[in-house]
Amino acid sequence: MSIDFDVPEPGIALITINRPEKRNAMDAEHYEGLSRAWQRVRDDTDIRVAIVTGAGDKSFSSGADLKSFIGRKVELDAFWQTQKDQLLNRGMEIWKPVIAAVNGYCLAGGMTLLLATDIRVCVPHATFSVAEVKRGIIAANGGTQRIIKQLPHAIAMEMLLTGNSITAEVAERWGLVNKVVEPEQLLETALTYARQIAKNAPLAVMAAKELALRGPEQGLTGGLRMEQMVNKILMTSADAREGALAFSEKRPACFTGA
Repeated sequence: MSIDFDVPEPGIALITINRPEKRNAMDAEHYEGLSRAWQRVRDDTDIRVAIVTGAGDKSFSSGADLKSFIGRKVELDAFWQTQKDQLLNRGMEIWKPVIAAVNGYCLAGGMTLLLATDIRVCVPHATFSVAEVKRGIIAANGGTQRIIKQLPHAIAMEMLLTGNSITAEVAERWGLVNKVVEPEQLLETALTYARQIAKNAPLAVMAAKELALRGPEQGLTGGLRMEQMVNKILMTSADAREGALAFSEKRPACFTGA
């Protein structure tokens, strides 16, 4: 029972929700551990990309362990502690790319976590749902906000309002995941994406992610202007000089994030 944090290769973090006996459902302790893991990804300059997955071969995460939360007394002032134990899907700003390796059930809070990631691979037996309405609650932590932006309106509303699940095949068809791969290929596929990202200039990668995600809030005119401003800054970086030099010398670039 834990949130495991490993660095399998330079620049790549691997976060594993390790509670397979409970379908990797998360109680308060696990959410706190996951928050600490995201903080490390955000703050450790040696980490350029993160992969999140679940332990075992049955579940990515089934979300919150409801038995540990429903009916629990919570002080009212906790509602305004908006930065305490922040999570990726709750609004923590992590501009390093995050890859989801979905090894089975991706339900409720597991699904809202998935919706906050950038690239997603899954196994053929993966199942996706936001079934909170069947339990008298809603898909919080971004569930109602992100799904409507990432899936066609009718599909998103069907999932939100009926609580019905979709298969890996359907998820790939609607663009919810990038690839469906066999279980033995899941982590390696995620690592392949991570290696490709980790080789790129980290400042440029983070800038590209932030601009892409903030763009809809600003409109096209504002987004275009922000692109110009950020590119002006990046062109003064050591990485930009290294990228140009490496290209002219026909060699791989060695980016330092400076």
